[in-house]
Amino acid sequence: MRKNKLHNFKYQNLQGGHTFDFGKNEIELKHDLPEILFVTSFPPRECGIATYSQDLIKSLKNKFLNSFNISICALESDNEKHKYQEEIKFKLNTDLSGAFANLAKEINLDKNIATVMIQHEFGFFAKREFEFQQFLVALEKPIVLGFHTVLPNPNISLRFNVNKIAAESKSIVVMTKSSMKILVQDYGISEEKIVIIPHGTHLVEHLDKDLLKLKYDLKGKKVLSTFGLLSSGKSIETTINALPAIIKVNKNVMFLIIGKTHPSVFNQEGEKYRNMLQEKVTALGLKENVRFVNYFLPLPDLLEYLQLTDIYLFTSKDPNQAVSGTFSYAISCGCPIVSTPIPHAMEVLKDGAGVIVDFGNPPQLSKAINKLLKSKTLRKNISSVGLHSMAPTAWENAAIGHARLFQKVAAKSIDLEYKMPEINLNYLKKLTTEFGMIQFSIINEPDINSGYTLDDNARAMVAMCMHYEKTNNHADLAYIKTYLNFITFCLQSNSRFLNYVDESKQFTEQNQETNLEDSNGRAIWALGYLTSHSDILPQELVLEAENALEFAISNVLEIYSSRAMAFTIKGLYYRNKKNKNLSDIILISQLSNRLVQMFLHESEPQWNWFEGYLTYGNSILPEALLCAYLITDEPIYREIAKTSFDFLLSKIFTKNTINVISNNGWLHRGEETKRVTVGGEQAIDIAYTIMALEKFTNVFEDEQYQLKMEIAFSWFLGNNHLHQIIYNPSTGGCYDGLEDTYININQGAESTVSYLMARLTMEKGILENIIQPKEPKKIAIKYEVAETL
Repeated sequence: MRKNKLHNFKYQNLQGGHTFDFGKNEIELKHDLPEILFVTSFPPRECGIATYSQDLIKSLKNKFLNSFNISICALESDNEKHKYQEEIKFKLNTDLSGAFANLAKEINLDKNIATVMIQHEFGFFAKREFEFQQFLVALEKPIVLGFHTVLPNPNISLRFNVNKIAAESKSIVVMTKSSMKILVQDYGISEEKIVIIPHGTHLVEHLDKDLLKLKYDLKGKKVLSTFGLLSSGKSIETTINALPAIIKVNKNVMFLIIGKTHPSVFNQEGEKYRNMLQEKVTALGLKENVRFVNYFLPLPDLLEYLQLTDIYLFTSKDPNQAVSGTFSYAISCGCPIVSTPIPHAMEVLKDGAGVIVDFGNPPQLSKAINKLLKSKTLRKNISSVGLHSMAPTAWENAAIGHARLFQKVAAKSIDLEYKMPEINLNYLKKLTTEFGMIQFSIINEPDINSGYTLDDNARAMVAMCMHYEKTNNHADLAYIKTYLNFITFCLQSNSRFLNYVDESKQFTEQNQETNLEDSNGRAIWALGYLTSHSDILPQELVLEAENALEFAISNVLEIYSSRAMAFTIKGLYYRNKKNKNLSDIILISQLSNRLVQMFLHESEPQWNWFEGYLTYGNSILPEALLCAYLITDEPIYREIAKTSFDFLLSKIFTKNTINVISNNGWLHRGEETKRVTVGGEQAIDIAYTIMALEKFTNVFEDEQYQLKMEIAFSWFLGNNHLHQIIYNPSTGGCYDGLEDTYININQGAESTVSYLMARLTMEKGILENIIQPKEPKKIAIKYEVAETL
């Protein structure tokens, strides 16, 4: 039985068998969850797999709630015994005869354990290889085996042993395509049994490089670095031997050697290797250019060192090293990489994501480094390509991959419930200048050269009003004022808005080349939304919005774009929620009647829609008619709203996923069965769908709308066709698009604000609508109190 701190309301899950009383400080979950047992080395043991397992387990716990429990069996030996900060269920001393058999009995007797995940490295079980094999045979639970080393061209004995342990495993996890290829071709293991889940990497906000260099006494230095537990296999002497040729061209170079000596190496030979490196540094006169950081660094410190690095060096001399977490971490921190050709590097650093040099070749290494140090543009380009290539490897995505695998192989049924992220305004604030919200970003750096748009600032004002309503945080008011000022700046003397403004605060020619009706509608929606909060917002803001809105709607009947009319209806609906105005109601009716006529003209028995195709922002149309009904009580608005919305939902929802209409290809009437477009999905369409679902849930009290809200929001969290996150919890930004084979990791204004509107709508929707589906759920989202403001 577990306890979690959650929001302050009462909520009963009718199917899951647990009640949440959010009015109290704690809740109790009354059902037993399947348990995943990790058999692995674990901190404070100092080894790469221990750190890997800690990061993976942490990510699983952060990503999912009420899905499964995780327990740990820590691998130890006579020379490796530790006191653990985290709860350890079992310990396995791999040097002890009989320990494997005893552990197998305990696991088999534990009814809660549904899967055993074993992190495998040959060195862990070298002394008790047979006992380890018998341990696998004795286990009565499904086994997932994670291979951290996959050796090519095995001899007969190695091939036999690997096949023996593979045969006892329900599934095998490897981190690279090359490892999978070796297992299939060299070992004859079925490809169907193997799953590729790349080594996880940490999402980082990318702090200022110069400030970090100042912090670590590296001001003015061009920093080369390498990190990891020190051993001769890392061939760090290759870089030291290359340094004289580098310093000849770049005198301000500093090479950081980060990490203490590997404990196993230290036990065998002490600091022999480090001493050899230090002697070489002295002999070559490099003391002012080399710094040893002889610590096993905490993760935050390590990530800062990597972010200040100008070039990361990976010089392993082992051609069979299957994977390196070190350069994966370096790429995720934006480091250009120079690496020897281990299989992992050959796979990851292709297409301009890094530079490959031969093993043990100092002249080649120095030439590559000097070329990179000469060109900041080249380093930046390699960094950008690397960041895009590593996006799928975020620990959040590794957690999703493992959770889906556990769901597939576990002895007990697992329903995945995504944990709701904290509300985080950091990136929205980063996008906002004193003038307004910047339109685009290059990864997570706002691009002022992209200028500003009315569209983004209108949506941002809606989002911040939503946030202020939830939190009453007076810091929000300055941002609301900024966005309102931008909207009124765009309002012209003819009562129309312009949309595009450059970085110099000048309207661009694009305003003359683009139909701006939709932008005008969005501005009216945002102004109306602000006025609906007149009871909590400062009156000067409300009055300014009222005046702008009144002027903007003076010629609104000249607008005929369906979505512009829908946004206008929404804006007038919000202005009239508390105090109805006859002239506004007349306008709402006139615009709504146009939408009704469009529907009656275009709809057919199998096509209940306003147009002969579905494009972008589709849910705005039925939502607008529902808003019109709530103001006018006109039943035809309600009827068509529901009919058209249900039709739309039937085209974009499957049982447990959402696939909004793609901008790679609209859905035309008569082509429904031919729809095969994958990718081109935008956060804004998900957000608009969630906002519409919330209104339909309120009006119709249909629990299926509530379920679809949860399914739709889980798209941001990884429930999409790539099974990757769209929302970045580190920055608070949202990626710009879900494509067919990749995520566009630029975090622009539209996607970031769309996510925030969706997140705040989920908060509001769950609070107002305590409805649960009658059928068992495969996708669910749970909330925990925590907010970053």
